[in-house]
Amino acid sequence: MDDDVDYTSERLMDDKPERLGKDSNLSPWRRPPQGLSHYDESGQAHMVDVSEKVKTRREAVASAFVELSDAVMAALPQNPKGNPLEVARFAGIQAAKQTSALIPMCHPLALSFVDVQAQIVRGGVEIRATVATVDGTGVEMEAMVAASVAALTVYDMTKALDKGIRIREVVLLRKSGGKSGDYRR
Repeated sequence: MDDDVDYTSERLMDDKPERLGKDSNLSPWRRPPQGLSHYDESGQAHMVDVSEKVKTRREAVASAFVELSDAVMAALPQNPKGNPLEVARFAGIQAAKQTSALIPMCHPLALSFVDVQAQIVRGGVEIRATVATVDGTGVEMEAMVAASVAALTVYDMTKALDKGIRIREVVLLRKSGGKSGDYRR
């Protein structure tokens, strides 16, 4: 796959998220920070009106990594449910097309292209999803949903061998088009 991402480096992470106490004055829903377009002036969530936006070609690429044990990696070719990588590809493509049904403020888009690749690499399976459209809003969410669902499908197809499989690094790698321009991770 064209963008090299190192999935072997470990990050120090606390498995338990920090919790706010009952008496905390830090409410995350008081007033949204400037620049968050999915909120109106009063802080209510709403769907952004994109009817005035210019329809241009927009593309996004996202990835996910499924960390697998050596035993699961060795068993991938003989999975009785079928080829997990092919099933994951199809699941990711289907998921991209259903993103607006899953993410409440996401616009339904006419996707012109969806490609999901699943490749065995050191330590697991790398998922890469590419989505494109010619529309008035971007396809970052579609690419990230495709990568996420493809990774979950690999888990589903291999969980009988190991419940400790980890899905890591669901990230947007790059996007192009639209008012905000190009982005590369």
